[in-house]
Amino acid sequence: MLTREHGIAEYRDGRIIPDRLTIGRHGHYLDHAQAMLEVYRHGRGKTRRELHRQVAAIFAEEDDCPTRRIRAFCKLLDDVSTYAGDPKGNAARLRRKVFRLAAPSHPLVHEADRLFDHTEQETKQRIADELGITWAEIEDNLFADVMEFHRLDDFSGYPDAAALLSRYNVAQVQVALYLATEMVIWAEQDFKTILRHAKLAGLLHRIRQIKPGFYEIQLDGPASVLRRTRRYGVFMARLIPKLLACQGWRMKARVQTPRRGFEVSLELSPADGLRSHLSSPDEFDSGVEEAFAHKWGEQPREGWRLISEGEVLHKGQKVFVPDFVFDHEDGRRVIMEVVGFWTEEYLREKVQTLREFREHNILLAVGEAGAKRISGLPEETVFYKSALLIKDVLARLCEAEPEDAR
Repeated sequence: MLTREHGIAEYRDGRIIPDRLTIGRHGHYLDHAQAMLEVYRHGRGKTRRELHRQVAAIFAEEDDCPTRRIRAFCKLLDDVSTYAGDPKGNAARLRRKVFRLAAPSHPLVHEADRLFDHTEQETKQRIADELGITWAEIEDNLFADVMEFHRLDDFSGYPDAAALLSRYNVAQVQVALYLATEMVIWAEQDFKTILRHAKLAGLLHRIRQIKPGFYEIQLDGPASVLRRTRRYGVFMARLIPKLLACQGWRMKARVQTPRRGFEVSLELSPADGLRSHLSSPDEFDSGVEEAFAHKWGEQPREGWRLISEGEVLHKGQKVFVPDFVFDHEDGRRVIMEVVGFWTEEYLREKVQTLREFREHNILLAVGEAGAKRISGLPEETVFYKSALLIKDVLARLCEAEPEDAR
């Protein structure tokens, strides 16, 4: 991720608009990006400072490139690079030796005269001879513990020039969110993935159902209960690449400006065309679920229609997104969770979650291998070996009662 010093944005009509490179205006940047990748691909052994200078030279004739943008590119390239530092402290020990040996010759001059008879070149050679290495080797290692003099050891890079520019666009959105006080996501798809990543990002959530299958998710942190704070902005920024890998959502965040007391909004959705470097989430958590959904098909069976992840159940910070929802034409609704071959702790936690939401019609499907490791499973549990059978699920669905009768 970039830091705030790399951020570029403008404020317009109550919105913050992060810097963005587009094909129409910045199509020639593909050549610049390719050149930057080549600098790093062939830069093994060079210092960070040397690499950054080479990147800056690429933009020497580019009028439309502020210094911050160049520094941002360098940061993104460094993020996928490995530099050799000096973990054993050899550079510090070398400096002490060199400075101690050089001290008697102070001050050094370029050419000796009547007052100063110790020349720089002679002193360097004497020190190198005493240490048993060349002065070039001394220069290479004298400040090896300083970040800008770390040498490139490996560059994992980006797939291509377009990927680097795409990462830059996403990174600028992330920087804009560092001062965010609140984020709201409206989601119609990938609920489970969005909520899971929000939790992993360290955010709290409040969920409101707008209509069946459409939810509003408000994200902030514990301190937000007491006051508006931007301390969770970085957490929200970390969520962006994961959010961009999902579908069926839009987001709006409130962002403080450098001018105290003023806020602007930042809005984002898949329609904005930003691409995540992460893969899209799998539609199903396991092959068992995927196979069952494909066998069931899109048409109702005995009046039951199957919906994948069509419900979000929540109590406080406890969220349960079941794998499937079954809607019957007579109004009955049953949600089903599929549990495969997991640890005993996972199974116990899953059963506890179901108990917390017992006011709903919940059907549990458990792999027989996992079921042997836990007791107390509900009587209506469906057991399966390698595949979940439709006939077994239908049998349990037909026993379901309307929720208002429970």
